[in-house]
Amino acid sequence: MDLKAVRSIAIIGASNNPRKYGNIVLRFLVERGYEVYPVNPKHAEVEGLRCFRDVAELPSNTDLLVFIVPPKVGLEVARRAVSSGFNRLWFQPGAESPEIEEMLHGSGVEYSTGKCIMVELSGGERVPMLNV
Repeated sequence: MDLKAVRSIAIIGASNNPRKYGNIVLRFLVERGYEVYPVNPKHAEVEGLRCFRDVAELPSNTDLLVFIVPPKVGLEVARRAVSSGFNRLWFQPGAESPEIEEMLHGSGVEYSTGKCIMVELSGGERVPMLNV
């Protein structure tokens, strides 16, 4: 997946806990100048950003949805994302599953599994952990 044109990214599973990847990835992206949209039905705000309760509430021009949730949750949210018109999905390691790939295969949706968005956006270099 070509990430050069990506400017706005939704984080599915955003968290206020600075030790969780839903927070670490969000802060990494914000620090690099991306427009970031946290998504988590349990929060009104994450790291000072308005938090969306569901992918259907996201701006329609969101470039990429990054999943940092268990695969069972990811499958359900990915279905809603596709039906809402989103066509670029990224599943962080641990968020992917054969069921998700089966659902997306042949759908016309561009997706990535098994790769870390932070590593890919850093040109494949090792990414230091953010201060927690």
